[in-house]
Amino acid sequence: MPENIDPGIRFVDEEVRPMLGAIGGCRGLSVLIDRDSGECIATSSWDSEESMRASMDEVEAIRARAGEVFGGSISVDEWEIALMHREHRTSEGCCSRVTWADVEPSMPEAALQFIRDSLPKIEQLNGFCSISVLLNRDTGRCCITSTYDSREALEGSRAMADQLRAAATDAAGMAIREVREYELAMAHLHVPELV
Repeated sequence: MPENIDPGIRFVDEEVRPMLGAIGGCRGLSVLIDRDSGECIATSSWDSEESMRASMDEVEAIRARAGEVFGGSISVDEWEIALMHREHRTSEGCCSRVTWADVEPSMPEAALQFIRDSLPKIEQLNGFCSISVLLNRDTGRCCITSTYDSREALEGSRAMADQLRAAATDAAGMAIREVREYELAMAHLHVPELV
């Protein structure tokens, strides 16, 4: 619920982040929010699938409490971090565009290579901070998040983002499901460069 966004962010910062930090293998978390809809996307990162699985009971309790604080339902997705590239660090005021897509089962590497090949263009965008690709190889779903240092920079990148998405559908067999824009409320992922 929109009115629970700020209390929810405080809860994540003051309680969730320290709790996750005490669990072996956790590499931090990030939080994206949409103040109009009240939607919140919290992403935790783990050094291995084994660490993530071993943490499930502890994380489930944290997740349940977060649902109460935010006043909404929770859904959980698991992803491989297939690509992580930062041009510069994020800070207060950053905004992100998230693209959910389906990738042909035989083409995840082609999709990743398309994004790698597009990095020089993406890096030239005003205010560009980072891009990540999360991939579920079993389902073929992927989540591409690009972050910019301001709302204005995010808005200014829309035309290029539209062009790249259109090209990706042809070159890499991607089917775009949804594109949303968010405020980056918390960026504490300690994931190394992975290109």
